Amino acid sequence: MSSNAELWQRRAAAVARGVSSATQLFAERAVNAEIWDVEGKRYIDFAGGIGVLNTGHRHPKVLAAIEQQLQRVIHSCFQVMPYEPYIALAEQLNAIAPIEGAAKTLLLSTGAEAVENAVKIARLATGRPGVIAFSGGFHGRTMMAMALTGKVAPYKIGFGPFPADVYHARFPHPWHGVSVADSLADIAHLFKCDIEPSRVAAFIVEPVQGEGGFTVAPPEFMRALRALCDEHGILLIADEVQSGFARTGRFFAMEHYDVRADLITTAKSIGGGLPLSGVVGRAGVMDAPPPGGLGGTYGGNPVACAAALAVIEVIRSENILARATQMGAQFRAHMQALAVEPQLGIGEIRGLGAMVAFELVKPGTHEPDADRTKALTARAAELGLLLLSCGVYYNTVRVLVPITVEDTTFAEGLQLLAQAIRDTA
Repeated sequence: MSSNAELWQRRAAAVARGVSSATQLFAERAVNAEIWDVEGKRYIDFAGGIGVLNTGHRHPKVLAAIEQQLQRVIHSCFQVMPYEPYIALAEQLNAIAPIEGAAKTLLLSTGAEAVENAVKIARLATGRPGVIAFSGGFHGRTMMAMALTGKVAPYKIGFGPFPADVYHARFPHPWHGVSVADSLADIAHLFKCDIEPSRVAAFIVEPVQGEGGFTVAPPEFMRALRALCDEHGILLIADEVQSGFARTGRFFAMEHYDVRADLITTAKSIGGGLPLSGVVGRAGVMDAPPPGGLGGTYGGNPVACAAALAVIEVIRSENILARATQMGAQFRAHMQALAVEPQLGIGEIRGLGAMVAFELVKPGTHEPDADRTKALTARAAELGLLLLSCGVYYNTVRVLVPITVEDTTFAEGLQLLAQAIRDTA
């Protein structure tokens, strides 16, 4: 069997340079929250496939559903010869999603594809072109999704020009000096100087920003966006590609708020590891495009739909929502105990449920320490812990460990994290 070093050499020769990898380790097998490389070393997975594995690697119920569907139909294309798993999953999502009134669902394959289709639907439903997004937001790597994304490096450099009629306001983050009032003032400025409200189809916002640093949208901000939408006939799109499917202690993070979105995008953990995404929204809005206006060859693949139905059943039967809340509280307590040591440079600890993160700063300041963050994730990997960084300033360490992780494994991972923090201080 090839070593990590040998596979890295083959990767460098065969794979496009633009595809980055957080480590030079190669996965051989995985179960729940543990993963082994090709050399047999075990790692605790606090990355979770970038939020894809809320129900763990290879959950037995998800595997069983996949295997059963493989014996029936792997692919027929829903637009050619439809199948029940797509309908059954749409019914479940329509019932679960926090949408006002009757809902309908479109199934697709990737998060970016869901975002693109949400914008298409919003534009057609309103007859308007404009979309307002927010700084720090990440919405995908296709052209419209990149235009919406509020972080230049590494996602947007050199890829423009991007689609027109996309505008950005600052996302509220008081720890970095941006208040809700500042964000709303930015929107007012856009309405005054760049695009009139009657030309805006939608706001698109992550209730908890993913790549932007796990920054949680304040409730008063979401209320204000909803009020602007209602006043001006604008639609509210909640991008829940990373925050959805139990990560925050609810099926969708929007359930933490007392307002509703018109459209919700979902992906990542919906498929338990298989490529699947969707747009769920108010039935009247979702039905705006005519037959043939929406679709995709692989969208709502029957095997992925079967996996998603099993994921929903696991979340319900194994109390995953409560578990996410408990894990988030445990993580916060662990980090707060470390943060009292100023030399460790732990800044803001934030998140919602088990979608949690912390910033590394230069001790005694709010100044981001991106270099140390990079060193920390590298040291963690040496110790046997997979970690991911993120954030507008590249200094946020996020935790996306499977919510099904065993208590002892989670505790072990937290201790490895503490050791990596101390080793790099």
